[in-house]
Amino acid sequence: MKTMRSLLLGACAGVLFGLSPLTLSGAPAQNTAASPTASAPSVVKVTQTGKGFALLRNGQPYFIRGGGGHHYLETLRAAGGNSIRTWGEDDIEPLLDRAQQLGLTVTIGIWLGQERQGFNYADPAQVRGEVEKTRRFIRRYRHHPALLMWGLGNEMEGSGENPTIWRTVNEIAKMVKQEDSNHPTMTVIAEIGANGSKARHFMELCPDVDILGINSYAGCASLPKRLKAAGFDRPYVVTEFGPPGFWEVGKTAWNAPIEPNSTQKAESYLTNYESAIGSQAGKCLGSYAFLWGDKIEATPTWFGMLLPSGERLATVDAMTYAWTGKWPANRAPALTRLDSSIGDKPLTPGAAFTADAIATDPDGDPLMARWEVRSEISERRTGGDPEAPPPAHPEAFVESKGLHGVFRAPEVPGAYRLFVYLYDGKGHAATANLPFLVQ
Repeated sequence: MKTMRSLLLGACAGVLFGLSPLTLSGAPAQNTAASPTASAPSVVKVTQTGKGFALLRNGQPYFIRGGGGHHYLETLRAAGGNSIRTWGEDDIEPLLDRAQQLGLTVTIGIWLGQERQGFNYADPAQVRGEVEKTRRFIRRYRHHPALLMWGLGNEMEGSGENPTIWRTVNEIAKMVKQEDSNHPTMTVIAEIGANGSKARHFMELCPDVDILGINSYAGCASLPKRLKAAGFDRPYVVTEFGPPGFWEVGKTAWNAPIEPNSTQKAESYLTNYESAIGSQAGKCLGSYAFLWGDKIEATPTWFGMLLPSGERLATVDAMTYAWTGKWPANRAPALTRLDSSIGDKPLTPGAAFTADAIATDPDGDPLMARWEVRSEISERRTGGDPEAPPPAHPEAFVESKGLHGVFRAPEVPGAYRLFVYLYDGKGHAATANLPFLVQ
């Protein structure tokens, strides 16, 4: 596989400090989004042939090229995507309508209670509430033509060792099939468990769930091998994939996870896609890249494929190539590394330090830099729950010359991160950050 870095050409010139104007130019000419049906409900089936499993939508083969989230749908379509995935039912009607207009489909997530949030699957009343909530929702949206399938829960299995959870999901799937025979059911789990234990529990206890959705990050490339070792013989969708998670990387001496830069993340997306998704026809029915948008989780930049202001990172370029076989006409800057005089030693309050972003632009566009110092997120949440933006420290910035920045350590001791954002002025960006400690 050609890596992103080996395909990045050109040098940056005319480098300035500041923010770039946001544009949405550079979309690939090829659009492989599904054609919308006029108004009739879609009919989606999981079929099995001599070549394995396949998804048929309105009688035609349909391989999911999706993004997780509900923003930037036009960008997804321009990149060659054809579907989006949600985790819950909030504001679903306008999303379905907009997806239909753009020729996209939607895997609608129906949130099921999680034990870590206090839900008790041994309580018949709580379970009955989930069943009836799901029934009402199915009845309301089962005829929408943009609907692709139903996603029953997300990572509600926990350790995977509670059989009552699996059996409850299976009973909900039975009910869904009674209410809607036109769309498959899928349940989504966090990885497949030690030695594939979760995958085996799914096979044993969820015969009425059509598809297994798997959220996998650092382990995604080895997923086919691990599923085979577990004896897994059902169709799957990779429902979340991307860079290594913050729980899967090295850490500093003060336990701050070390985040890959946006160019390294793009390489992860391509490797994972080619290893576990694109090459697994007959077993894998497609995927949803995480996250088609932006999110604060561990840091403000770890999982987002776009910035809050809309600029596309190299991860979007990577998925464009994966989905269409072509790179976009204009591409995101390529970051080689972020160097700093900080080193591995703690800083004293007010100490001066410098940083340099080593980067090029494949199209020769001049790059503009924005530097930012933020506190490390101190109150971490679990399971992807929302996290508050970490405080910014603009007083730490001194000056910038091109991609070189000068800073002073904050006066209050604690854990911080130095962020750099590079913009090409054409709707693309690159990001990197460096954790540091003030004592």
